[in-house]
Amino acid sequence: MGNQSSPEGFLLLGFSEHPGLEKILFLVISTSYLLALVGNTLIITLSVLDPRLHSPMYFFLSNLSFLDLCFTTSCVPQMLVNLWGPKKTISFLGCSVQLFIFLSLGTTECILLSVMAFDRYVAVCQPLHYTTIIQPRLCRQLASVAWVIGLVESVIQTPPTLRLPFCPHRQVDDFVCEVPSLIQLSCGDTSYNEIQMAVASVLILIVPLSLILASYVAIAQAVLRINSAKGRREAFGTCSSHLTIVILFYSSVIAVYLQPKNPYAQERGKFFGLFYAVGAPSLNPLIYTLRNKEVKRAFSRLLGKDGDSREN
Repeated sequence: MGNQSSPEGFLLLGFSEHPGLEKILFLVISTSYLLALVGNTLIITLSVLDPRLHSPMYFFLSNLSFLDLCFTTSCVPQMLVNLWGPKKTISFLGCSVQLFIFLSLGTTECILLSVMAFDRYVAVCQPLHYTTIIQPRLCRQLASVAWVIGLVESVIQTPPTLRLPFCPHRQVDDFVCEVPSLIQLSCGDTSYNEIQMAVASVLILIVPLSLILASYVAIAQAVLRINSAKGRREAFGTCSSHLTIVILFYSSVIAVYLQPKNPYAQERGKFFGLFYAVGAPSLNPLIYTLRNKEVKRAFSRLLGKDGDSREN
């Protein structure tokens, strides 16, 4: 069977069987997208303009914010068009680009979060050697590795997914073009694609997550050895925002890519996919700005207010 989707594209079903829910989702996603644009742009602006945020932690955070901007912009406009009107179509080229960006940026975020965990590990467990270990050149190299791995993963996995013999109805039971939903659309043998997705899930999801967990086990042990309560709070405060983002990101990604094959899991996976694509990029800036004194002070300085004097 040839690839019957190429000439006409795909139908992204989403929650088309619930028109009332679609209108609510349109408002929620529009608001979340606006928050993601404003919040992530603010983080990048503060990290570039404020000299006090010229540190490895905020260098990696600005990379994460730029990634989230690209990630959510790659899918939300199309998603809003499909939610608002009766047409749920996306061209084959549009689906291909969306799939490539999703795989690339999703993989990059997995690696980048593990790099940020390493940065926090050195800051808490080896504070006296932090500046000698986490140097600007190493930061640029680690960020570059994350982006390159994401690009390579997408180059490897996107073409086999798009070459699948898709069923004539062309109905993708999802909001976006992702690997699991496109595999389900195939009417041919998907064994190779499923094995490829399983291997990628282990290398891109499980391995980085294991490294993050190992880093935080070491961090927890180091924090418990601190005698003063204030010192423990400060050490935990440097990690709490990143740990919160890790939990939100990985819980939603695992729910999407490692879900069992049944209708209930598919419906639940749509909500997790929405959070993964729209919710997390809008919450990440809020988590860092609400729980990070340095970012709040930098924002006050950007507005021409003396945030430092108010904190003292």
